[in-house]
Parts: sequence; C-alpha cells; structure tokens
Amino acid sequence: MYETKRVYILVKTYPTVSKSYSELVCTAGVLEDGSWIRLYPVPFRKLDFEQKYSKYTWIEVAVARNTSDFRPESYRPDLPSIIVEQRPKTANWDERHSIIFKNQKPYTNLSELIAKAKNDGTSLAVFKPTKVLGFKIEEVERNWDPDTLEALNALSRQLSFFKTPEEIEEEYKVVPKKVPYKFSYEFEDDAGRSFQYSPLR
Repeated sequence: MYETKRVYILVKTYPTVSKSYSELVCTAGVLEDGSWIRLYPVPFRKLDFEQKYSKYTWIEVAVARNTSDFRPESYRPDLPSIIVEQRPKTANWDERHSIIFKNQKPYTNLSELIAKAKNDGTSLAVFKPTKVLGFKIEEVERNWDPDTLEALNALSRQLSFFKTPEEIEEEYKVVPKKVPYKFSYEFEDDAGRSFQYSPLR
C-alpha cells in the first residue's frame, strides 16, 4: 500500500546497470521526522525533467515498503507521483544541518554502528570519522558486464503492442560509458581503529 512521504534528498548514487530495470540510481534521504529512507529502484534519466531532483531538495513521493529488500529503510517509489519542491538558490548549511540531524546524531565508533546493523538491520546512518587517513583510486573493469548488456539488448529487441522498437530500445538504453575506477576512503574511528570504505558513487 502506497503512502505519500516528504523526503529530503541526501544521496544519489552513480548509475548502475540492472538486467531487470536497465539503468538505476539508488536514492536516500531523510523524512520530516529525521528518519532515513531509501528509494529504489529509480531509473533517474527516464524521469520527466520536472521530476529530476537534486541533492538537498525536498520531494513528495508515494512509496510502499520494498518487501524484496530486507533493509528496513528501503521503499519502492511510485515514479509518476514524484513532485520536486523548489530548491533554495543559496546553500543554507545551518538549515541543512537541522534537517539531517533531527532526532539523530552521527556515529563516531564504527563497531557500534556495525553492531546496530546486525541487531536491527540499520543500513543508513551518518558516520563522522575521527581522522581521514587517505583517499584511494583503483582502476577496475572499463566496460559494463557483458551478460547484463546482452540481456538488455535482448529486451530492447522485443516488440510490444504499445511501443515501437525505437521506444523499447530507448527504455533499455544504458549510460554510454562506465567510470573505470573504484574510490575509497581510509579513516579512523574514535577507538583508533582504521577502516576502508567505498562510498556510493
């Protein structure tokens, strides 16, 4: 059952290729009560222009619990329902801070956060490292997975009573190029333990 929620967008990942949904972007943000929410799947490039939201923007969207995803913050959006509110022309970081940290505080101990994730499934949170030790860039495969691309090509060749072959091909078109790098941070938490983390791209 869908219900309308107001979401403050904080995370938009780099597009990934999916056999089921073509090109997807994972989006996350906070609700008006400060709790986290993940919106997935979102074929961002296929949204209408007025529905393409930026970070630090409020949107209204009808969502339903994504029962195929065990993470408690995950919801499936009803894409036609997305309404993007006007974003302020200047960045007000005090206002952003009050929205993001409403009813929550950043974690500083990663072991504590991992234990919480194992206990209740938490998968979204704010973590503040004590020290950033470095930023690493590694080369990875330069092309999308060929099996996934072939599956999408097969779908694009299918005919439909309601769509032309060109429309189907456009629906399953993916981003032209894959970023051939993996990025990660190395940091310390408040216990002095070092970790490496690959952020959502």
